[in-house]
Amino acid sequence: MERVTAPDAPLLSAADIRRLATELDLRPTKTLGQNFVIDPNTIRRITAAAGTAPDEHVLEVGPGLGSLTLGLLDAAGAVTAVEIDPVPAGRLARTAAEFRPGAERRLGVLLADGMRVTAAEVDSVRPAAAAGPPTALVANLPYNVAVPVLLHLLAELPSLRHGLVMVQEEVADRLAAAPGSKVYGVPSAKAAWYAEVRKAGTIGKNVFWPAPKIQSGLVSLTRRTPPETPATRRQVFAVVDAAFAQRRKTLRAALAGWAGSPAAAEAALLAAGVDPRARGEVLGIEQFARIAAARPAGTGPVPAAGEAGA
Repeated sequence: MERVTAPDAPLLSAADIRRLATELDLRPTKTLGQNFVIDPNTIRRITAAAGTAPDEHVLEVGPGLGSLTLGLLDAAGAVTAVEIDPVPAGRLARTAAEFRPGAERRLGVLLADGMRVTAAEVDSVRPAAAAGPPTALVANLPYNVAVPVLLHLLAELPSLRHGLVMVQEEVADRLAAAPGSKVYGVPSAKAAWYAEVRKAGTIGKNVFWPAPKIQSGLVSLTRRTPPETPATRRQVFAVVDAAFAQRRKTLRAALAGWAGSPAAAEAALLAAGVDPRARGEVLGIEQFARIAAARPAGTGPVPAAGEAGA
């Protein structure tokens, strides 16, 4: 993939964003989590922190009017942008052509919901310049659905090897939390199934239009091999959900419904090498996987596990 972008190529300014929004009669909505980045320096900071290779294919979810898209076209070889709103989605390719002439072969735009998009749909709009599926995720994720979108993408697209996502700062702290932390919970444990996660910085409110009421956080992800276990991901996530459904309870009590009884839960915990008196907030994903594998036979179907949790 050969990029032709000049190093000083312009990025979208606040005036550009408002001009595009006026042209499209676009009013940002909370429902879609639309907060557009209007500061070029913030875009440069995000793309630098993402560490994408010049020949890499990047997946962007929620490109909006294209602020980050242009920065990614400068930093990577190709970009596939997934947008749920048909209005900005229909303008994105033209914006790229105006600001990055010749970049048409390096951008694919998919009108789809990031929480339900499939690998086949992503592949259907693969840019001509992309040699394969996306290997990096770089996105400004809508605050209200950031965790389920992120976990869905990591599950659906195993080609993603690393990423940098911007989310609500509180969510960033939860995703990156380690066992034992006060904010460690379902998102932390489930994200750890897929990746090594760390917080990579904070973004202020005034670089967005409209400005959100809270700061944003950058989360860095590096794909990891899931724990070795005979249990499926669904089975492990069911344990995570049950363990955090009632945080104050011991695991013996919290997992009673999952195992069939408190005694069965205790037996599974002991078989997994976990203290039945412990609470879920002190366990890592490897321990949850061991518990899932130790679930007593004949206790009924495994409860359904959500991808995100609270």
